[in-house]
Amino acid sequence: MARVKRAVGGLKHRRKVMKLVKGFRAARRRNYRVANEALLKSLAYAFRDRRVRKRDFRSLWISRINAAVRREGLSYSVFMHGLKKSGVTLNRKALAELAISDQRAFGALLNLARQAAQK
Repeated sequence: MARVKRAVGGLKHRRKVMKLVKGFRAARRRNYRVANEALLKSLAYAFRDRRVRKRDFRSLWISRINAAVRREGLSYSVFMHGLKKSGVTLNRKALAELAISDQRAFGALLNLARQAAQK
């Protein structure tokens, strides 16, 4: 069996790593060994944080809805319960957008939820 020398493949891999760490600071962009560790860690963070971003946005939407609802003297949980009882299937993203940009439409939903919650 022929002997395999890894010069070309190894060099390609190192070049690829160094290209990916281009915006990093200090040794994390200059030194291959440190750069490779930094790259592996950054890829792990990127994978994790794609999921965390979804949680963060949901939390933001809930905060915005809660603030808009409390201004009208209702709590978030009562509002959401009233919407579910009245059959409104808007998601939190849409509700938060309505609370910010279209107060009249949000007010109509608020009244609907308030009436459904009292029944």
